[in-house]
Amino acid sequence: MADLPATHPEALRALLARTLAGRADATAAVVCLCAAWCGTCRDFQPGFERAASAHPQAVFRWLDIEDEAHALGDLDIETFPTLVIGGADGMPRFAGPVPPQPGQIARLLQALGL
Repeated sequence: MADLPATHPEALRALLARTLAGRADATAAVVCLCAAWCGTCRDFQPGFERAASAHPQAVFRWLDIEDEAHALGDLDIETFPTLVIGGADGMPRFAGPVPPQPGQIARLLQALGL
């Protein structure tokens, strides 16, 4: 896993489990950790939404770390955008900051076999 603290794998699994809840048909979960005040995040959001449309088999979630701080558990996010990607089993496969280029999402999903 990339840059998020490996000491908090349970927080990553809990975040992915909540994202996948009720979606037994999902092949993956993609969570973007962002902040409303972050201009880079605002610029990245339309591309994130396009990626969600292009990958209907995955569950995509845009999570504002201030509005939904309770969803983060022990995770501390310092760089935006940060993605958390897990498989249908809810196990984290990637967690870390990414360049604000929506094409990164498709490349990551492909590289992770999701």
